[in-house]
Amino acid sequence: MPYVTANGIRLSYQRSGRGEPVLLIMGSGAAGHVWTTHQTPALNKAGYETVIFDNRGIGASDAPPGLYSLADMVADTKGLIEALDLGPCRIVGMSMGAMIAQELASRYPHLVHSAVLIATRARSDATRRALTEADLALRASGVQLPAKYEAMRTALEMLSPATLNDDTAASGWLEILELTGGSAGGGQVGVDRMGDRREVLRSIGVPCRTIAFSDDLICPPHLVAEVAEAIPGCDHVEIPDCGHLGNLERPGAVNAAIVEFLDKY
Repeated sequence: MPYVTANGIRLSYQRSGRGEPVLLIMGSGAAGHVWTTHQTPALNKAGYETVIFDNRGIGASDAPPGLYSLADMVADTKGLIEALDLGPCRIVGMSMGAMIAQELASRYPHLVHSAVLIATRARSDATRRALTEADLALRASGVQLPAKYEAMRTALEMLSPATLNDDTAASGWLEILELTGGSAGGGQVGVDRMGDRREVLRSIGVPCRTIAFSDDLICPPHLVAEVAEAIPGCDHVEIPDCGHLGNLERPGAVNAAIVEFLDKY
Protein backbone atom coordinates (compact mmCIF):
# COMPACT_ATOMS: atom_id res chain seq x y z
CA MET A 1 0.00 0.00 0.00
CA PRO A 2 1.29 3.53 -0.73
CA TYR A 3 1.63 6.20 1.93
CA VAL A 4 0.79 9.86 2.33
CA THR A 5 1.90 12.22 5.09
CA ALA A 6 -1.04 14.08 6.63
CA ASN A 7 -1.01 16.17 9.82
CA GLY A 8 2.52 14.91 10.43
CA ILE A 9 1.35 11.28 10.38
CA ARG A 10 2.26 8.72 7.74
CA LEU A 11 -0.97 7.07 6.62
CA SER A 12 -1.21 3.92 4.53
CA TYR A 13 -3.94 4.02 1.88
CA GLN A 14 -5.26 2.12 -1.14
CA ARG A 15 -7.35 3.14 -4.18
CA SER A 16 -9.45 0.83 -6.34
CA GLY A 17 -12.08 1.09 -9.05
CA ARG A 18 -12.87 3.98 -11.37
CA GLY A 19 -15.34 6.85 -11.12
CA GLU A 20 -16.18 9.53 -8.57
CA PRO A 21 -14.12 8.95 -5.40
CA VAL A 22 -15.61 7.60 -2.17
CA LEU A 23 -13.45 7.83 0.96
CA LEU A 24 -14.19 5.11 3.51
CA ILE A 25 -13.18 5.80 7.13
CA MET A 26 -12.97 2.76 9.40
CA GLY A 27 -13.92 2.53 13.06
CA SER A 28 -11.77 2.05 16.14
CA GLY A 29 -9.48 -0.96 16.35
CA ALA A 30 -9.91 -2.02 12.70
CA ALA A 31 -7.68 -1.50 9.68
CA GLY A 32 -8.93 -0.04 6.43
CA HIS A 33 -8.78 -3.37 4.61
CA VAL A 34 -11.93 -4.49 6.49
CA TRP A 35 -13.85 -2.45 3.91
CA THR A 36 -12.52 -4.67 1.13
CA THR A 37 -14.44 -7.73 2.35
CA HIS A 38 -17.80 -6.38 1.20
CA GLN A 39 -18.06 -2.62 0.75
CA THR A 40 -15.37 -1.64 -1.77
CA PRO A 41 -16.31 -4.38 -4.27
CA ALA A 42 -19.95 -3.23 -4.17
CA LEU A 43 -18.98 0.43 -4.60
CA ASN A 44 -16.54 -0.34 -7.42
CA LYS A 45 -19.26 -2.36 -9.16
CA ALA A 46 -21.63 0.60 -8.75
CA GLY A 47 -19.17 2.82 -10.63
CA TYR A 48 -17.23 4.52 -7.84
CA GLU A 49 -13.53 4.70 -7.08
CA THR A 50 -12.86 3.79 -3.45
CA VAL A 51 -10.13 5.09 -1.18
CA ILE A 52 -9.44 3.24 2.07
CA PHE A 53 -6.74 3.93 4.64
CA ASP A 54 -5.44 2.88 8.05
CA ASN A 55 -6.17 5.45 10.73
CA ARG A 56 -3.33 6.43 13.02
CA GLY A 57 -2.58 3.74 15.57
CA ILE A 58 -3.35 0.71 13.43
CA GLY A 59 -2.18 -1.28 10.42
CA ALA A 60 0.69 0.16 8.42
CA SER A 61 0.07 3.78 9.48
CA ASP A 62 2.05 5.56 12.20
CA ALA A 63 1.09 4.80 15.79
CA PRO A 64 2.21 7.68 18.04
CA PRO A 65 2.06 6.99 21.78
CA GLY A 66 -0.78 8.09 24.04
CA LEU A 67 -4.49 8.52 23.55
CA TYR A 68 -5.76 10.20 20.39
CA SER A 69 -8.46 12.85 20.26
CA LEU A 70 -11.25 13.25 17.75
CA ALA A 71 -9.49 16.42 16.57
CA ASP A 72 -6.33 14.39 15.85
CA MET A 73 -8.24 11.92 13.69
CA VAL A 74 -10.14 14.68 11.86
CA ALA A 75 -6.90 16.52 11.07
CA ASP A 76 -5.35 13.29 9.75
CA THR A 77 -8.29 12.62 7.45
CA LYS A 78 -8.49 16.23 6.26
CA GLY A 79 -4.81 16.04 5.37
CA LEU A 80 -5.36 12.79 3.47
CA ILE A 81 -8.23 14.28 1.43
CA GLU A 82 -6.10 17.32 0.58
CA ALA A 83 -2.96 15.33 -0.22
CA LEU A 84 -4.85 13.03 -2.60
CA ASP A 85 -6.90 15.92 -4.03
CA LEU A 86 -10.17 14.09 -3.35
CA GLY A 87 -12.36 16.93 -2.16
CA PRO A 88 -15.18 17.47 -2.33
CA CYS A 89 -15.74 13.72 -2.07
CA ARG A 90 -18.36 11.30 -0.90
CA ILE A 91 -17.53 9.85 2.51
CA VAL A 92 -18.65 6.62 4.18
CA GLY A 93 -17.74 6.39 7.86
CA MET A 94 -18.19 3.52 10.28
CA SER A 95 -18.48 4.08 14.06
CA MET A 96 -15.45 6.23 14.96
CA GLY A 97 -15.02 6.82 11.25
CA ALA A 98 -18.54 8.25 11.10
CA MET A 99 -17.72 10.59 13.99
CA ILE A 100 -14.72 11.80 11.98
CA ALA A 101 -16.96 12.26 8.94
CA GLN A 102 -19.45 14.32 10.99
CA GLU A 103 -16.71 16.71 12.04
CA LEU A 104 -15.34 17.00 8.50
CA ALA A 105 -18.83 17.81 7.15
CA SER A 106 -19.32 20.43 9.85
CA ARG A 107 -15.91 22.11 9.84
CA TYR A 108 -14.72 21.55 6.25
CA PRO A 109 -17.82 21.32 4.03
CA HIS A 110 -15.73 22.22 0.97
CA LEU A 111 -14.10 18.79 1.28
CA VAL A 112 -17.32 16.77 1.66
CA HIS A 113 -19.83 16.19 -1.13
CA SER A 114 -22.10 13.91 0.95
CA ALA A 115 -21.73 11.47 3.84
CA VAL A 116 -23.07 8.10 4.95
CA LEU A 117 -22.73 7.75 8.73
CA ILE A 118 -22.86 4.10 9.80
CA ALA A 119 -23.29 3.02 13.44
CA THR A 120 -22.59 6.52 14.69
CA ARG A 121 -23.53 8.74 17.60
CA ALA A 122 -23.10 12.33 18.74
CA ARG A 123 -22.67 11.60 22.44
CA SER A 124 -22.11 8.80 24.93
CA ASP A 125 -24.91 7.93 27.34
CA ALA A 126 -24.29 6.36 30.75
CA THR A 127 -23.89 2.83 29.41
CA ARG A 128 -21.56 3.79 26.57
CA ARG A 129 -19.45 5.95 28.94
CA ALA A 130 -19.16 2.98 31.31
CA LEU A 131 -17.99 0.75 28.43
CA THR A 132 -15.28 3.25 27.49
CA GLU A 133 -14.08 3.76 31.06
CA ALA A 134 -14.03 -0.01 31.65
CA ASP A 135 -11.90 -0.47 28.53
CA LEU A 136 -9.50 2.27 29.63
CA ALA A 137 -9.25 0.73 33.11
CA LEU A 138 -8.44 -2.68 31.66
CA ARG A 139 -5.73 -1.23 29.43
CA ALA A 140 -4.23 0.72 32.35
CA SER A 141 -4.13 -2.43 34.50
CA GLY A 142 -1.85 -4.20 32.05
CA VAL A 143 -3.95 -7.36 32.30
CA GLN A 144 -3.86 -9.47 29.12
CA LEU A 145 -7.08 -11.42 28.69
CA PRO A 146 -6.86 -14.91 27.17
CA ALA A 147 -7.59 -14.82 23.43
CA LYS A 148 -10.55 -17.18 23.79
CA TYR A 149 -12.16 -15.02 26.47
CA GLU A 150 -11.49 -11.82 24.51
CA ALA A 151 -13.07 -13.35 21.41
CA MET A 152 -16.22 -14.32 23.32
CA ARG A 153 -16.51 -10.91 24.96
CA THR A 154 -16.08 -9.18 21.61
CA ALA A 155 -18.71 -11.41 19.99
CA LEU A 156 -21.26 -10.61 22.71
CA GLU A 157 -20.53 -6.90 22.42
CA MET A 158 -20.34 -6.58 18.63
CA LEU A 159 -22.71 -9.15 17.09
CA SER A 160 -26.47 -9.60 16.89
CA PRO A 161 -28.30 -12.38 18.76
CA ALA A 162 -29.37 -13.51 15.30
CA THR A 163 -25.72 -14.30 14.57
CA LEU A 164 -24.84 -15.61 18.03
CA ASN A 165 -27.79 -18.03 18.03
CA ASP A 166 -26.78 -19.51 14.68
CA ASP A 167 -24.28 -22.28 15.48
CA THR A 168 -22.47 -22.14 12.15
CA ALA A 169 -22.24 -18.35 12.04
CA ALA A 170 -21.24 -18.03 15.71
CA SER A 171 -18.51 -20.67 15.41
CA GLY A 172 -17.03 -18.94 12.39
CA TRP A 173 -17.06 -15.54 14.05
CA LEU A 174 -15.50 -16.84 17.27
CA GLU A 175 -12.69 -18.48 15.33
CA ILE A 176 -11.98 -15.26 13.41
CA LEU A 177 -12.12 -13.09 16.53
CA GLU A 178 -9.76 -15.38 18.44
CA LEU A 179 -7.24 -15.26 15.59
CA THR A 180 -7.43 -11.50 15.06
CA GLY A 181 -8.06 -10.23 18.60
CA GLY A 182 -5.73 -7.93 20.49
CA SER A 183 -5.18 -4.33 21.55
CA ALA A 184 -4.57 -2.85 18.08
CA GLY A 185 -5.48 0.79 17.80
CA GLY A 186 -5.29 1.28 21.57
CA GLY A 187 -4.77 5.04 21.35
CA GLN A 188 -8.01 5.37 19.41
CA VAL A 189 -10.08 4.68 22.53
CA GLY A 190 -9.45 8.30 23.51
CA VAL A 191 -11.74 9.46 20.69
CA ASP A 192 -14.74 8.06 22.53
CA ARG A 193 -14.26 10.61 25.33
CA MET A 194 -15.79 13.37 23.21
CA GLY A 195 -18.63 15.40 24.66
CA ASP A 196 -22.10 15.98 23.27
CA ARG A 197 -21.68 17.05 19.62
CA ARG A 198 -25.36 17.46 18.67
CA GLU A 199 -25.17 21.25 18.49
CA VAL A 200 -22.16 21.00 16.16
CA LEU A 201 -24.11 18.69 13.86
CA ARG A 202 -26.83 21.30 13.35
CA SER A 203 -24.38 23.30 11.24
CA ILE A 204 -23.89 20.52 8.66
CA GLY A 205 -25.19 21.54 5.24
CA VAL A 206 -24.16 18.60 3.03
CA PRO A 207 -26.50 15.64 2.34
CA CYS A 208 -26.19 12.91 4.97
CA ARG A 209 -27.68 9.50 5.72
CA THR A 210 -27.37 7.63 9.01
CA ILE A 211 -27.48 3.83 9.11
CA ALA A 212 -28.30 2.13 12.42
CA PHE A 213 -28.15 -1.56 13.32
CA SER A 214 -31.06 -2.84 15.39
CA ASP A 215 -28.96 -4.87 17.86
CA ASP A 216 -25.97 -2.51 18.13
CA LEU A 217 -24.74 -2.17 21.73
CA ILE A 218 -21.94 0.29 20.93
CA CYS A 219 -23.98 2.79 18.90
CA PRO A 220 -27.59 1.78 19.61
CA PRO A 221 -30.35 2.92 17.24
CA HIS A 222 -31.63 5.65 19.58
CA LEU A 223 -28.23 7.36 19.59
CA VAL A 224 -27.88 7.02 15.81
CA ALA A 225 -31.36 8.55 15.44
CA GLU A 226 -30.19 11.54 17.50
CA VAL A 227 -27.54 12.21 14.85
CA ALA A 228 -30.14 12.09 12.07
CA GLU A 229 -32.39 14.44 14.02
CA ALA A 230 -29.57 16.94 14.61
CA ILE A 231 -28.31 17.14 11.01
CA PRO A 232 -30.65 19.23 8.83
CA GLY A 233 -32.30 17.09 6.14
CA CYS A 234 -30.50 13.89 7.17
CA ASP A 235 -32.37 10.69 6.41
CA HIS A 236 -32.19 7.53 8.50
CA VAL A 237 -32.13 3.80 7.79
CA GLU A 238 -32.27 1.00 10.38
CA ILE A 239 -31.18 -2.50 9.40
CA PRO A 240 -32.50 -5.44 11.47
CA ASP A 241 -30.72 -8.52 12.87
CA CYS A 242 -27.21 -7.10 13.11
CA GLY A 243 -24.98 -5.64 15.80
CA HIS A 244 -22.15 -3.12 15.66
CA LEU A 245 -20.47 -5.12 12.89
CA GLY A 246 -23.54 -4.91 10.72
CA ASN A 247 -21.48 -4.04 7.64
CA LEU A 248 -20.06 -7.57 7.93
CA GLU A 249 -23.15 -9.35 9.28
CA ARG A 250 -25.63 -7.92 6.74
CA PRO A 251 -23.41 -6.59 3.94
CA GLY A 252 -26.03 -6.83 1.20
CA ALA A 253 -28.48 -4.57 3.03
CA VAL A 254 -25.75 -2.17 4.13
CA ASN A 255 -24.24 -1.90 0.64
CA ALA A 256 -27.66 -1.28 -0.90
CA ALA A 257 -28.30 1.55 1.59
CA ILE A 258 -24.90 3.12 0.85
CA VAL A 259 -25.10 2.91 -2.93
CA GLU A 260 -28.72 4.08 -3.10
CA PHE A 261 -27.84 7.23 -1.17
CA LEU A 262 -24.59 7.98 -3.00
CA ASP A 263 -26.31 7.60 -6.35
CA LYS A 264 -28.73 10.36 -5.31
CA TYR A 265 -26.07 12.63 -3.80
